[in-house]
Amino acid sequence: MSIHPTALVDSSAEIDANVEIGAFSIVGPNVKIGSGTVVKSHVVINGHTTIGCDNEIYQFSSVGEANQDKKYNDEPTQLIIGDRNVIRENATLHRGTIQDDGVTMIGSGNLFMASTHIGHDCIVGDDNIMANYAALAGHVTIGDSILLGGYTGIHQFCRIGSFSMCGMGSMVTKDVPEYVMVSGNPSSAHGMNFEGMKRRGMDAAVIKALRDSYKLVYLKGLKLDDALVELEQGLAKDFKEVFSFVQSFRLSKRGVIRPGKK
Repeated sequence: MSIHPTALVDSSAEIDANVEIGAFSIVGPNVKIGSGTVVKSHVVINGHTTIGCDNEIYQFSSVGEANQDKKYNDEPTQLIIGDRNVIRENATLHRGTIQDDGVTMIGSGNLFMASTHIGHDCIVGDDNIMANYAALAGHVTIGDSILLGGYTGIHQFCRIGSFSMCGMGSMVTKDVPEYVMVSGNPSSAHGMNFEGMKRRGMDAAVIKALRDSYKLVYLKGLKLDDALVELEQGLAKDFKEVFSFVQSFRLSKRGVIRPGKK
C-alpha cells in the first residue's frame, strides 16, 4: 500500500494492500477500495462507498459524497463502483437515497471525463463514455457502451439504452432507445449509432436489421404500437438486437425521444 503522508485515511477504511493514495486526499471511515486502484492527489472519498479493482481516480474528484436531494438526511446510503473505471478531474459521484433503493451503482470499464456528474440513485452499466461536463440527474439508468457527448444533460428518471449516443449539448428529457443517436435541445432522434456498431464488429445482417427497424418505427409514419407489433412479428424473432430495440419502447415510462420536426 502506498499512502502519501499528507493523505488523511480513516483507520477503519478497508484499503487493499495494492492501493495508491496521493497527496492531500481524504478517505472516510466507511470506504472500501479494491486492489490496483489509484487515487491521485486532492481526491475526497466519503460515505458508504465501495470501489472495485484497478480504478483511476484523478485529482479534485468527489466520490461518494452526500447527494443533492433536499430530502436526504444523512442516511447510510451507498455508492458502489466496479472495476477499471477512469474518473477524471472534478468528477462528482453521489450516493443514493432511501426514496429509491439507497444505492448509486456504477459498473466497470467506464470513462468519466473531467467535471462529469453522476447523481443519486443512478445505475450505470459498463464501457460507457461520458465526455466533459456531461451530467446524470437522480434516478437515471444508462446501459452499456453508450457515448454521452460533452455538456449532455439527462433528466431524472430517464433511461438511456445500450449502444446509443447523445451528441454534444444534448438535453435529454425522455428515454433514448438502444442503438439510437439523439442530439439537440430538446433532443430528437437522428438515426442509429451504426459507426459504433461497426467498431464493435457487429454483423452486417444485424446492422441491416436495425436500420430497417429504425425506418419502420421512425420514418414510415406508422403509429408507434403498430410499428412495434410488426417488428415483434418479424425481425425481433430473428435478431435479439431488434428485440432489445423494441423493448426500449415497451419498457419506457417517460416516453421515448422521437424525430424532430423538419
